Amino acid sequence: MAGRMDADLGAATVRSFPDGELYVRIDCAVAGRAVWIVSTLHPAGEKLLPVYFMAQTARDLGASAVYLAAPYLAYMRQDERFEDGEGITARYFGRLLSSAVDGLVTVDPHLHRLAALAEVYSVPTRVVAAAPRIAAWVRQNVERPALVGPDAESVQWVAAVAAELDCPTLILTKVRRGDRDVSISPLDEGARQGAAIDWSTHTPVLVDDIVSTARTMIETVARLRSAGATSPICVGVHAVFCERAYDDLVEAGAARVVTCNTIPHPSNAIDVLDLLADAMDRFP
Repeated sequence: MAGRMDADLGAATVRSFPDGELYVRIDCAVAGRAVWIVSTLHPAGEKLLPVYFMAQTARDLGASAVYLAAPYLAYMRQDERFEDGEGITARYFGRLLSSAVDGLVTVDPHLHRLAALAEVYSVPTRVVAAAPRIAAWVRQNVERPALVGPDAESVQWVAAVAAELDCPTLILTKVRRGDRDVSISPLDEGARQGAAIDWSTHTPVLVDDIVSTARTMIETVARLRSAGATSPICVGVHAVFCERAYDDLVEAGAARVVTCNTIPHPSNAIDVLDLLADAMDRFP
């Protein structure tokens, strides 16, 4: 990314004291310069304080501006109060980061009920879309794809990828009763775009933004297999993959699990970091 931007690659030290508190030191000259901190924010609890302290240190050392490039932006899903007493953590997280940096670039944040990052971030932001790269990967690796979105939240990614491929799509309905308790509607109840899908001749490609517990994809794989479809390919933008989620998805019958490299994981097969670097280079 630094090479693509013709930027210097700075050096820094982040470590923990014996009591667990963080030590941060920037080992390069930043006075009078724009500084980009690059860090995926997963797991958020481990990444937030180092990013915050690094940003404050750069500012104290005279940086002209401090920006954050977060390939994965955490805390976007709790964007309203669903039950009494809940915190709206998307807003709190946005306020905290906005107090630390002068701008933010990220890849496909989970904007479902929010129309834009500006609703929770007060600094300039730019969003990089992974859909063109996902479409290119599908075009090169899958014959006669049919795109499947497991729920309404996946529509924006399925639609964007389908627009590049001109292939049929199917959007299903999800009912969530808990973090790991979901059900998916039968295929014949889904919303279809394009011609009727012949599962004997099309390869189902599940597309979603975040794969966390993978229960949504696992249930969708089961629906497809019970309808006679071939083993589907599962594509996610962000490889969160809690605990055994990746292994569970493979064991459920996914032919392949593919993600973008916004969070390092063995499933990373789609490179979007050059797109992120280009957005940083043009920022704001």
